[in-house]
Amino acid sequence: MKYGLIALGVVFAAACAQMLLKQGARKGYTPFWRQYLNGWVISGYALMFASMVANIWCMHHGLQLKELSIIESTSYLFVPALSWFFFKEPVTGRKALAIGIIIIGVVVFFL
Repeated sequence: MKYGLIALGVVFAAACAQMLLKQGARKGYTPFWRQYLNGWVISGYALMFASMVANIWCMHHGLQLKELSIIESTSYLFVPALSWFFFKEPVTGRKALAIGIIIIGVVVFFL
Protein backbone atom coordinates (compact mmCIF):
# COMPACT_ATOMS: atom_id res chain seq x y z
CA MET A 1 0.00 0.00 0.00
CA LYS A 2 2.87 2.35 0.84
CA TYR A 3 4.37 1.99 -2.62
CA GLY A 4 0.95 2.41 -4.19
CA LEU A 5 0.63 5.83 -2.57
CA ILE A 6 4.13 6.72 -3.69
CA ALA A 7 3.19 5.62 -7.22
CA LEU A 8 0.10 7.85 -7.05
CA GLY A 9 2.37 10.79 -6.20
CA VAL A 10 4.63 9.81 -9.08
CA VAL A 11 1.67 9.87 -11.47
CA PHE A 12 0.79 13.33 -10.19
CA ALA A 13 4.39 14.44 -10.78
CA ALA A 14 4.20 13.10 -14.36
CA ALA A 15 0.99 15.09 -14.88
CA CYS A 16 2.79 18.19 -13.60
CA ALA A 17 5.58 17.44 -16.08
CA GLN A 18 3.01 17.52 -18.86
CA MET A 19 1.91 20.96 -17.66
CA LEU A 20 5.52 22.16 -17.88
CA LEU A 21 5.78 20.80 -21.42
CA LYS A 22 2.52 22.49 -22.40
CA GLN A 23 3.76 25.80 -21.00
CA GLY A 24 6.94 25.44 -23.01
CA ALA A 25 4.95 24.69 -26.16
CA ARG A 26 2.73 27.75 -25.72
CA LYS A 27 5.56 30.19 -26.22
CA GLY A 28 6.90 31.05 -29.65
CA TYR A 29 10.65 30.76 -29.95
CA THR A 30 13.10 31.66 -32.66
CA PRO A 31 15.18 29.91 -33.77
CA PHE A 32 12.93 26.83 -33.85
CA TRP A 33 15.28 24.61 -31.83
CA ARG A 34 14.69 26.82 -28.76
CA GLN A 35 11.16 25.40 -28.75
CA TYR A 36 12.76 22.14 -27.58
CA LEU A 37 15.58 23.59 -25.49
CA ASN A 38 14.00 26.03 -23.07
CA GLY A 39 13.58 25.93 -19.31
CA TRP A 40 9.97 24.76 -19.35
CA VAL A 41 10.62 21.84 -21.68
CA ILE A 42 13.86 20.77 -20.03
CA SER A 43 12.17 20.92 -16.60
CA GLY A 44 9.22 18.92 -17.91
CA TYR A 45 11.43 16.19 -19.32
CA ALA A 46 13.55 16.11 -16.16
CA LEU A 47 10.44 15.64 -14.02
CA MET A 48 9.13 12.99 -16.41
CA PHE A 49 12.47 11.16 -16.19
CA ALA A 50 12.40 11.35 -12.39
CA SER A 51 8.88 9.92 -12.33
CA MET A 52 9.98 7.05 -14.57
CA VAL A 53 12.86 6.26 -12.20
CA ALA A 54 10.47 6.42 -9.24
CA ASN A 55 8.08 4.02 -11.01
CA ILE A 56 10.91 1.53 -11.47
CA TRP A 57 11.85 1.97 -7.80
CA CYS A 58 8.25 1.20 -6.73
CA MET A 59 8.19 -1.93 -8.85
CA HIS A 60 11.57 -3.00 -7.47
CA HIS A 61 10.15 -2.75 -3.95
CA GLY A 62 7.17 -4.98 -4.63
CA LEU A 63 4.52 -2.97 -6.46
CA GLN A 64 3.16 -5.23 -9.17
CA LEU A 65 3.01 -4.02 -12.74
CA LYS A 66 -0.74 -4.69 -12.92
CA GLU A 67 -1.24 -2.42 -9.90
CA LEU A 68 1.03 0.27 -11.26
CA SER A 69 -0.77 0.34 -14.60
CA ILE A 70 -4.09 0.87 -12.82
CA ILE A 71 -2.60 3.61 -10.64
CA GLU A 72 -1.21 5.29 -13.76
CA SER A 73 -4.73 5.55 -15.15
CA THR A 74 -5.34 8.25 -12.53
CA SER A 75 -3.38 10.53 -14.84
CA TYR A 76 -6.67 10.77 -16.75
CA LEU A 77 -7.95 12.61 -13.67
CA PHE A 78 -4.85 14.68 -12.89
CA VAL A 79 -4.12 16.00 -16.39
CA PRO A 80 -7.60 17.44 -17.09
CA ALA A 81 -7.79 18.91 -13.58
CA LEU A 82 -4.39 20.57 -13.88
CA SER A 83 -5.04 21.77 -17.44
CA TRP A 84 -8.33 23.29 -16.29
CA PHE A 85 -6.60 24.98 -13.34
CA PHE A 86 -3.52 26.29 -15.15
CA PHE A 87 -4.67 26.73 -18.74
CA LYS A 88 -8.44 27.17 -18.32
CA GLU A 89 -9.10 24.26 -20.68
CA PRO A 90 -12.73 23.16 -20.43
CA VAL A 91 -13.79 19.88 -18.86
CA THR A 92 -16.98 18.88 -20.62
CA GLY A 93 -19.68 16.74 -19.10
CA ARG A 94 -18.59 13.85 -21.26
CA LYS A 95 -15.01 14.12 -20.01
CA ALA A 96 -16.22 14.38 -16.41
CA LEU A 97 -18.30 11.21 -16.88
CA ALA A 98 -15.32 9.36 -18.36
CA ILE A 99 -13.10 10.49 -15.47
CA GLY A 100 -15.73 9.28 -13.01
CA ILE A 101 -15.83 5.86 -14.68
CA ILE A 102 -12.03 5.63 -14.51
CA ILE A 103 -12.06 6.50 -10.81
CA ILE A 104 -14.72 3.87 -10.13
CA GLY A 105 -12.61 1.32 -12.03
CA VAL A 106 -9.52 2.14 -9.95
CA VAL A 107 -11.49 1.84 -6.71
CA VAL A 108 -13.08 -1.47 -7.77
CA PHE A 109 -9.68 -2.84 -8.76
CA PHE A 110 -8.22 -2.18 -5.31
CA LEU A 111 -11.19 -3.46 -3.26
